[in-house]
Amino acid sequence: MRKRLPIGIQTFQKIREDDCYYVDKTRFAVELVRQGQYYFLSRPRRFGKSLFLDTLKELFEGNRDLFSGLYAENNWDWSVCYPVIHISFGGGVIRDRDDLKRTILSMLRFNRERLGIQCTETDHVSRCFVEMIRNAHHNTGRRVVVLVDEYDKPILDRIEDEAVALEIREGLKDFYSVIKDADAHIKFAFLTGVSKFSKVSLFSGLNNLQDITLDHRYSAICGYMEEDLDHVFSPELEGLDRQQIRLWYNGYNWTGETVYNPFDLLLLFSTRQFRSYWFETGTPSFLIQLLLERRQFTPDLERIVAPETLISTFDVGNIPVEALLFQTGYLTIASMEDIPGFSQFILRYPNLEVRTALNREMLAALTGDAIQSGVHLGKLYRLLSAGDFNGLRSLFHAFYASIPHQWYTNNSIDQYEGFYVSVFYSYFAALGLDIRTEESTNHGRIDMAVLFNRQVYLVEFKVVEEEPEGKAIAQLRNKSYAEKYRSHGWPIHLIGVEFSTTERNIVGFEVETV
Repeated sequence: MRKRLPIGIQTFQKIREDDCYYVDKTRFAVELVRQGQYYFLSRPRRFGKSLFLDTLKELFEGNRDLFSGLYAENNWDWSVCYPVIHISFGGGVIRDRDDLKRTILSMLRFNRERLGIQCTETDHVSRCFVEMIRNAHHNTGRRVVVLVDEYDKPILDRIEDEAVALEIREGLKDFYSVIKDADAHIKFAFLTGVSKFSKVSLFSGLNNLQDITLDHRYSAICGYMEEDLDHVFSPELEGLDRQQIRLWYNGYNWTGETVYNPFDLLLLFSTRQFRSYWFETGTPSFLIQLLLERRQFTPDLERIVAPETLISTFDVGNIPVEALLFQTGYLTIASMEDIPGFSQFILRYPNLEVRTALNREMLAALTGDAIQSGVHLGKLYRLLSAGDFNGLRSLFHAFYASIPHQWYTNNSIDQYEGFYVSVFYSYFAALGLDIRTEESTNHGRIDMAVLFNRQVYLVEFKVVEEEPEGKAIAQLRNKSYAEKYRSHGWPIHLIGVEFSTTERNIVGFEVETV
């Protein structure tokens, strides 16, 4: 029987009372409460963090009727209720530290009214907060539960203005320090956010948080697992290609089971169309600008090797690209290697949605012309489908010829060789084609392999000063790269592409079918 799709609903009570689909996450909640007291969880936006926190709230407040048929119904002590202070920074944008203060005081006032407690320090954030916790404990005889959602959003909203972001960070640091100071009055605390800021900068007063972000036991605490589609959403699957669903929206991994993005699946079930739903809800321009400033070689995003220390935390003014891409959900964990003393991760795109949409954004930024790059994408697909290599050469030349002259004069990004290859690669990646970059063979690494329409395209890039030198096609031929793909039984096309830094365009384009 089909139920209502809980699109955009973050309230557990509403989901349960309105007969919406619900993937039972209460086992995670019960286990967390049994095993510890203070937790931190980082997950990308629109992944179900807010719903999980609201589920915790309903559990601690003892609303048993909402949990009928769920794991928690028979695994929770319903004889005890706890006062819950629920803080969420999910709504609105904090402009500065004064605005942060007003916002926090407003949320504290709402919680006081809901709990029926008083506070004398109504104009001082940290004093009011600690007084509320103590009074709630005293009035009820039960220690307090503190839930903080989107703890980092005030900083991320102003991350492009370092001075303001630092002021907001200090204001939050003062606020969060209360949680540790009030330990005797707290039963349980759970903080969620997109990013993980350095403990030194933001959590120096709260160093007892247990970070479960990369704990394999909680990899699926947010998001939908493969089995959830079969057991919960089976009525919605009719008429949809299961493999396409998997390729487009599955793949997020935090060292455990891979999961789907919930927001994507719910909108897919509603519209019955494959689109970049999650990506389009708000990719920060700051991210794209940072990738340009750091001269990110876009083919590397297929496979990034990074230690855990690099991707786990960052701070205002010191943001590794790898950490930002991972924590915001544009890259995920492909594999992990445990080395004595630390862990090393290989990161990749989670799925086709992110790969295609992020590369479209990068194309617009790399070429300076979002409209023209979109037109070129359609032409590229049609020419590949037709196997028109002369047309492909003309189109590839047009890729670079369409970049406005002022883009070169106002930016230095074209001064590194990776710029030319990044533009070329991003056009293919933005189409969602089966691309393999830097793939190993017995004789070396292929710059790019594209498998499309029962054809194999092997591409080698070279950058030259002015005239074509024929080195790209020669390497493809001499290294016998085609042998790895013979088993497909498809035509294999060797494509040697040479870029001129003087001409700022392709000067060599040779094709051999073997």
